[in-house]
Amino acid sequence: MSEKKLYLLDAHALCYRAFYAIKGLTNSQGQPTNAVYGFTNTLRKILNDFHPEYLAVCFDKDGKGFRQTKYADYKIQRPVMPEDLRSQMPLIHDVVRAYALPVLEISGYEADDLIAAAVKMFAGRDVDVMVITDDKDLFQLVNQHVKVYSPRKEQLLGDNDVYEALGVQPRYISDFIGLAGDSSDNIPGVAGIGKVTAQKLINEFGDLEKIYNSLDRISSGSLVKKLQDQKTEAFLSRELAQLRDDAPINVMLQDLQIGRENSEKLYELFTQLEFHRFAADLKPAEPGFEADKGKHLSPISKENFFCDVRNKKLMAFCFQPEESRFVLTDGKSVIEMSPAEILESDGAIFENPDIVKVTYDIKQQYKIFWASGIDVKGPVFDLMLAGYVLNPVRNGHELAVLSWNFLKQMRPADASLIDDLQTIFRLYEPVAEALEKREAGKLFHEIEMPLSRLLARIELSGVRLDIGLLKQLSDDCAKKMDGLQREIYLTAGEEFNINSPKQLACILFQKLKLPAIKRTKTGFSTNEEVLQRLAEKHVLPRMIIEFRQLAKLKSTYIDALPELAQVSSDGNRKDVIHTSFNQTMTETGRLSSSNPNLQNIPIRTELGREIRRAFIPLENNHLMLSADYSQIELRILAHLSGDENLISAFRKGEDIHAFTAGLMFECPTEKVADAMRNAAKRVNFGIIYGMSAFGLSKDLNISVSDAQDFIDRYFLRYPQVKRFMEQAVDHCRETGYAVTMMNRRRDIPEIVSKNVNMRMFAERQAINTPVQGTAADLIKLAMVNVQRRLDREKLNSNMLITVHDEIVFDLVPSEKQKMIAAVKQEMESAMVLNVPIKVSIKIGKNWLEMEKAA
Repeated sequence: MSEKKLYLLDAHALCYRAFYAIKGLTNSQGQPTNAVYGFTNTLRKILNDFHPEYLAVCFDKDGKGFRQTKYADYKIQRPVMPEDLRSQMPLIHDVVRAYALPVLEISGYEADDLIAAAVKMFAGRDVDVMVITDDKDLFQLVNQHVKVYSPRKEQLLGDNDVYEALGVQPRYISDFIGLAGDSSDNIPGVAGIGKVTAQKLINEFGDLEKIYNSLDRISSGSLVKKLQDQKTEAFLSRELAQLRDDAPINVMLQDLQIGRENSEKLYELFTQLEFHRFAADLKPAEPGFEADKGKHLSPISKENFFCDVRNKKLMAFCFQPEESRFVLTDGKSVIEMSPAEILESDGAIFENPDIVKVTYDIKQQYKIFWASGIDVKGPVFDLMLAGYVLNPVRNGHELAVLSWNFLKQMRPADASLIDDLQTIFRLYEPVAEALEKREAGKLFHEIEMPLSRLLARIELSGVRLDIGLLKQLSDDCAKKMDGLQREIYLTAGEEFNINSPKQLACILFQKLKLPAIKRTKTGFSTNEEVLQRLAEKHVLPRMIIEFRQLAKLKSTYIDALPELAQVSSDGNRKDVIHTSFNQTMTETGRLSSSNPNLQNIPIRTELGREIRRAFIPLENNHLMLSADYSQIELRILAHLSGDENLISAFRKGEDIHAFTAGLMFECPTEKVADAMRNAAKRVNFGIIYGMSAFGLSKDLNISVSDAQDFIDRYFLRYPQVKRFMEQAVDHCRETGYAVTMMNRRRDIPEIVSKNVNMRMFAERQAINTPVQGTAADLIKLAMVNVQRRLDREKLNSNMLITVHDEIVFDLVPSEKQKMIAAVKQEMESAMVLNVPIKVSIKIGKNWLEMEKAA
């Protein structure tokens, strides 16, 4: 075995394989990242597992090669590189450069040929070569000094392994393709000779020359005739399959020595691509954080620390869960304090209005403080929320991302709490400056920060469940599913696994002969869209849809909710759930909830509505109050567009959908039929989300031309809405972002993407963000204002849930009139529009059974 080893990566093949193997992976900016991720993952594995000293990354390069010159149909059946893959190639090259890896690429030569040339140049007594590929064409290079490593199988292949895989020795692979052809490269071979016959001929006689010199020894006359008639095709096919080893690579072995990786550039790339695990695995180039590893906390007294902090008027703190202690710093000294020690000092440091208290994820820490009897007053600055306001993309607010973006400091995966604390302290000034520069200070200080405190209160309070009702719903649902399952089996004529797409497809498409609508990699699709279309032709798909809906509701809510229930505050019941409201999960600013997700409980089905019945007041003698904005996004659209017809309709209190239908269909509002109103309603809401004629046609089950006619009629009656949409797209194209009325900004760089699908999606985001984002800001501001009013009037009713445009309260009956007045007034005045903002108030004994109160 040679002392030196050269690794050659077939980058072109690896990129293609990753692109097709990993589906739908993009970063939050809409940039496809599946090929970059798969390629980088393979590259990291090679570097980490083999620690190569010499390596070359080999790419195809545009230009007509000798194979196309020799045979015009070579690879002609292959489509051009998909745009989503093409857009990733520069990023892949950036990754390779950041790892300081040598590259081989020459115009007109495929990566295979460059690898063959490198093998010819270096493989021998002093150097062994490992080719990294899953492309079987390169197996022909294998010999005693050359092996192939398959990333897909994680397997190293030598001579015998290639023979077992292909049935011929490596040196005969091009002869094999000369006979059997290669459909993937459109190499013809000899028509009528398959792989088995090709293997037999080669193993008996050898290469093509020997086979053709031995035609008299072949017993099959028809086979001989095929060989004779297609001799030219056979030798041409072999020539096309043979790797060309004369590419002018002109490098010495030392030129292929791996350089020193640029950790900062890699970190920047991985952060941009949102490969956060890859970023976390990088080690800082400079000591940076490492200098504090294992450092003992400063013995400075708390009194001096507090004094220092008061002079600086800035402190950072973190909570250490495993020690149940807070760690604080003024930028120089570091101390630890338990909740008891904080209470002993009267909590002065956390209540001092002159000290800015900086932390990360204050909502969780509020709950820890309150559980220990400590309140936090005065200015608090949450870096997580600030990062979210500045960059609402997925993971854009993470501490590691903020550290890199503002300090150019990498945060290793094993960073200590003190490391993070120092980072938090250092981040305050540049992040605060960025907020002011972005003119997002009001959004951060007046909405997001007070909202985090309110959400902490809501989460601690929790929501009460009627466990008995859920148990009854579970039993009823199980009975319905059993009965439906029997009907499904009876209709299908046999029993099968309803949850198996493969078995269901067999019933639908083979037994019932229903038309197959959509194909997947494993067969024909049976997703809900397909079943909805098939339901028009047969009853069974409709029954399957109902069964799936019941099963999902039962598992996701009816059975899952009681499992999440905790003991109530009085300790007498176990019927309270504490959902988490997420402030930083959506790019539009909307809140989401998890564990459980209360925002996705369906209300269009009977069973979905029954689940809402199970949400009840915290106390037996209390009621529930629901306050819901009426068509708020359409009202915001009217304000932003300034459309006179839309504004007039809202000011007159018209039924907006009937009013729109009357305009679209040119008839009096009172004569608008239900179907007309429904079409207008779909267009009204669809316009906000940039719905196309194709989308509307599917939604209304009408032709695309009819759907386009509806949209054209809409814009004819609301011309300023169309102008607003065009201006929103133009503004985003010019600036790269969309913005809400509260100046919440969402960067949409893909608005200028060369990828048509990505660009169209970005245009829809540019239209939707000012509307939906403003609605999100409104509900948040309303929640803050309502709670301030309740606190000011010393009301004991509590905010329980927020879902989209609705706020739900636990209502003390004696406070009914005050609550109606306070909630309605604060919600309707939270923002000023040139149309009235309307809130509907309902009160009842549970979340379902409610009567309108205002």
